[in-house]
Amino acid sequence: MKKEEVQEIFLKIMKEEEDVSAGVAAIRTLLSVIENYKVTTVRELDLNMQLAVEAMKHCDQPVTAISSGCELFMRFITFAKLDFTDFEECEQIMLQRGNIFLNTLLEARGKVAKQAMPFITDGCKILTHSRSRVVLQAMLEAAKANKRFEVYVTMSCPDNSGELMHKQLVAGGVDATLILDSAVGYIMEQVDIVMIGAEGVTESGGIINKIGTYLLGMAALELKKPVYVLTESFKFSRIYPLDQQDLPKEFKYLSSVLKSGKDLTKEHPLVDYTPPAYITLLFTDLGILTPSAVSDELIKLYL
Repeated sequence: MKKEEVQEIFLKIMKEEEDVSAGVAAIRTLLSVIENYKVTTVRELDLNMQLAVEAMKHCDQPVTAISSGCELFMRFITFAKLDFTDFEECEQIMLQRGNIFLNTLLEARGKVAKQAMPFITDGCKILTHSRSRVVLQAMLEAAKANKRFEVYVTMSCPDNSGELMHKQLVAGGVDATLILDSAVGYIMEQVDIVMIGAEGVTESGGIINKIGTYLLGMAALELKKPVYVLTESFKFSRIYPLDQQDLPKEFKYLSSVLKSGKDLTKEHPLVDYTPPAYITLLFTDLGILTPSAVSDELIKLYL
């Protein structure tokens, strides 16, 4: 198995399917590796999957969800090693479990959106940051349910991903306004709730998300606005950052930047860490959680 072949599979999924997250695309790639790259021992299969994960981390895509999703996936499917002595049978069971895991992930976004629906009420004003697929789905479903609400979307530099979020909300019949990232403090006093996604959820119940989320959380806390995070459980990650500098460098910068040898202190990070103190509730496919409940759910996921 070659690194380039894995990257080609992964990037093809990302390119052809606009609404697929990097984490789901990574898991689909791992399933393809198990199915198409035949080996004869569990050890070889493990090595193939580890090499595939490392290859995907070097594709200039957000690494946070790739890391947590693949770790959970590999944990889930490799229980088959304990149950079967015949390798071919073991491999088939791993594929079956992998597909079950993938189908569960594909249903997760809808479950999260359903959990958040009651919190989007008629006449409310919502502030969101960047583009989150699950937040978008929740808002579009609320609009289909004839709820009338207003959304402020940050432009989200440096890639201006908020512009696409704004465009899709408007196309779905939602009253949405695109604002500058620097207007968060100005607009915060006018909104009722903050609703954001997450690239990763830490053991503490804090989140790793697009740069600027931490600032938004601080402004919301100061003005006593609830911050709701919509996220799938496969983004729960076994890391415990203490501050911004404690985030892994591979999470904060694209692989091309890390390889370039540039002085990272001069580079803008892609994500920041928002501590649990700034988060009111997390809406997940496991239910509605407080930040303090995340560590318990992580233990259950890895049992």
